[in-house]
Amino acid sequence: MSEQVSRSRGEPISTSRYLESFPADKREKALQYAMDIRKFEIDLYWKRATYFWTFIGASLAGYAAIQASSTIADKSDLSVLLSCLGIVFSFGWYCVNRGSKQWQENWENHVDMLEDDVIGPLYKTVLRRPRPVGLREVLLAVATGPSPLSVTKINQIISLYVVFLWLVLLVKALPHFSRGAPINWVYVLMIGTTLVACTGFVTLGRTWDGSYTHDAFQRETHITLQGQ
Repeated sequence: MSEQVSRSRGEPISTSRYLESFPADKREKALQYAMDIRKFEIDLYWKRATYFWTFIGASLAGYAAIQASSTIADKSDLSVLLSCLGIVFSFGWYCVNRGSKQWQENWENHVDMLEDDVIGPLYKTVLRRPRPVGLREVLLAVATGPSPLSVTKINQIISLYVVFLWLVLLVKALPHFSRGAPINWVYVLMIGTTLVACTGFVTLGRTWDGSYTHDAFQRETHITLQGQ
């Protein structure tokens, strides 16, 4: 007789149903887990940014070196290739930023829900400077004061800007097309695979929210005594 363990996205739940899922004797530990995983997600967020910036920077440096070189006869092939790589890495970085933000907000929302009965509404309570009064204070606040800006959203905007920049460089790298000129199938293949990869990020790369089934196996081990 086979047995399957399944997991699905399930149905939406209310606030009371959510809190019932975490009894009072387990809520403190659940809050600690949520805060620790949130910090872990933030740490991974910046590690991923470093990973993508390494490839994007290398591609951009290679593109600039090719354009500045006087010994490369045909610069178009390498420039188109590096532009396609830059688009893939930049758009991938944008998608990863959004995915990281989704999981970071997930654990922040858990902290919001669990903290009241454990430590009080600490995470939900925001303390800010009083509004500046007078022209001098307003100018100082604009120049040196804090602002409720989202670091992750700014990072997403930067990644989109880099995608647009690579698109401009790709157009610049492509040779001028004239009527009747033969089609460069190498360029078509490179640009086509770039589009396929970027499309795959937002379609095939989505988190699976359907049902899950698992096949479970367990090894059996024993010790064989010498001489027996």
